[in-house]
Amino acid sequence: MAAYSNSRSMRFEDDIESKPRTMFTLSKSNKVHPEKQQQSLKHKMLSRVFSEDYSSAKLKKKILDPRGSIIHRWNKIFLLACIVSLFVDPLFFYLTETQSSDCINIDTPLEVVLTIIRSLADVFYAMHIFIKFRTAYVAPSSRVFGRGELIIDPSKIACRYINSKSFWLDLFAALPLPQFMIWFVIPGLKGSMIRNTKNIIQLIIIVQYIPKLFLIFPLSSQIVKSTGVLLETAWAGAVYNLILYMLASHVLGACWYLLGIDRKEGCWREACQLQSSLCQFDYFDCQSISDTRNTWYQSSNLSDMCSPNSSFYDFGIYGEALSSRITSLSFFHKYFYCLWWGLKNLSSLGQNLSTSTHIDEIIFAIIIAILGLVLFGLLIGNMQSYLQSTTVRIEEWRIKKTDTEQWMRHRQLPPDLRQYVRRYEQYRWLATRGVDEEALLNSLPMDLRRDIKRHLCLDLVRRVPLFDQMDERMLEAICERLRPALYTDGTYVVRELDPVNEMIFIIRGHLDSTTTDGGRTGFFNSCRIGPGDFCGEELLTWALDPRPSACLPSSTRTVRAISEVEAFALVSSDLKFVASQFRRLHSKQLRQKFRFYSHHWRTWAACFIQAAWRRHKRRRSLKELSEAEGIIELMEFEVTESETNVPNPGPEAFVARLVASSRRGTTAEDVVVGMVKPLKKPTEPDFSVDEDI
Repeated sequence: MAAYSNSRSMRFEDDIESKPRTMFTLSKSNKVHPEKQQQSLKHKMLSRVFSEDYSSAKLKKKILDPRGSIIHRWNKIFLLACIVSLFVDPLFFYLTETQSSDCINIDTPLEVVLTIIRSLADVFYAMHIFIKFRTAYVAPSSRVFGRGELIIDPSKIACRYINSKSFWLDLFAALPLPQFMIWFVIPGLKGSMIRNTKNIIQLIIIVQYIPKLFLIFPLSSQIVKSTGVLLETAWAGAVYNLILYMLASHVLGACWYLLGIDRKEGCWREACQLQSSLCQFDYFDCQSISDTRNTWYQSSNLSDMCSPNSSFYDFGIYGEALSSRITSLSFFHKYFYCLWWGLKNLSSLGQNLSTSTHIDEIIFAIIIAILGLVLFGLLIGNMQSYLQSTTVRIEEWRIKKTDTEQWMRHRQLPPDLRQYVRRYEQYRWLATRGVDEEALLNSLPMDLRRDIKRHLCLDLVRRVPLFDQMDERMLEAICERLRPALYTDGTYVVRELDPVNEMIFIIRGHLDSTTTDGGRTGFFNSCRIGPGDFCGEELLTWALDPRPSACLPSSTRTVRAISEVEAFALVSSDLKFVASQFRRLHSKQLRQKFRFYSHHWRTWAACFIQAAWRRHKRRRSLKELSEAEGIIELMEFEVTESETNVPNPGPEAFVARLVASSRRGTTAEDVVVGMVKPLKKPTEPDFSVDEDI
């Protein structure tokens, strides 16, 4: 095991790619020296590499990782190019048009535009073939271990791609067959150019369109397999399915237009056969119009015989195209009309179509009905799935809200409690949008969870002066254990004398913190806390005690939310862990900061200052009273020496007796009669290092 402890990777033997084994022996004189072997390996190129080590390979710029971001981005671009190409190909059916003189012509400007657009689309197919020649693949024999090994040998990649069916499919889809036929093959054919163009284009487009159509399905599956979803948002997925439905309508409309022209030409041919001695089929080509053709056309009744309202020929479902004269309109007019016709009949499953007895027409109507049934069902199902994914949270919240209302009605809760429950559920929905943040974070890896908690809580924890002296590692430990908490207006976070089981750090909102010192008469203290403040510091004092009691400390204050409050809570067990590490921080400033920012200590300090001031006033009063008593005694002594008779009791004597009696009967307890008993000093938190630890 020690010999293989430093091995970085494993190599798998692929049966398909392995070379024939040869047996050989090494003589003692032909031993391979390690230094020479190492130098020879430097000149060899690796044919395999792990996906994790691909970023350090020298062929990264030449060979692409099939699971890399470049391939993912290219697959989405190529999928868009495929959809554009599928929309472009049926537009070639609109090249033929009818003229007022009952002949068929080719729209040359449209032919040029479609050739350019189709050539640009073919460039993407050619680029896709080139990228596949430069895309590594996973060795089949290595898939049993992790993500497998990537084959980065260009010759092996090319051999594998050429021997696969996808290469010939990609190559056939990339061939510019319509452009080649229109500009090079058809002009050299004999006979009617219009008829040759119509038939060849119809055949080529259909034959090449089917492989292109089936090409987008494995491409979509590859995108879903690599990224998990085809599109990032639900609305984009719904639009994608709608585009595919519109593509089917677009194809059916173009086929209906071309078959309508073909049916009208069939009517002309039947009328021409009635006058076979004077009529020729070439007369229906606008490029072969001559004086003989004009003479025959003026003498014939071709326009009336091939009218949609005529009983001479049954146009079936193509009569609408002829009666609306879309075959002689401009491109945009006939395109949008045919698109509407295809969308209308695809959505209605072809129920409004009245066919003739022609077999090809009946087959076309059957295809419309089947495609409409399948595609309309897929469209509704996929769009419903995509759109429901956007409202699933709202629906779950609505169901839970209904269940809560039924439960409160069943338990006969009073109206005020019901209102509190409704407000809390509404506020929790607005704050979290129905997402269980705790479950979401627990499903993530530890390092990612730590980074998210650090991003959400670190600034908040640093705003607490009690924790700003801690190092980064201890702050991260606190952030990992913070849990989100929500409070609505009027909610009591903790009541006085109740056990404190968590310490609250406020993010948003305000709370009122009051105390009566255990319900003592004549004592009341109140303050308001907001973002950046904390409450429940009694729990910190309990947690910092090296030998804490089993019972949780009692709250010295009543904390009540006066608005919607978002906060993070640190429960007693987590705070105990943090405090056990916190006592090891030798910082004398922490004691002063805890006293300064603790509302309990602030209240005690205020009461202590008040009591000290009252003691000062009492001492000053006693001092003044003592000075007045000395003056009166001196006056009494002078009076007794100057008068021998018993003095009449006057005001001075009355004051003297009153002072004497006050001095003799006054005690320290009598002086503080009517004063409030001082508030008990809070328990001092232990920031020192325990000797037993």
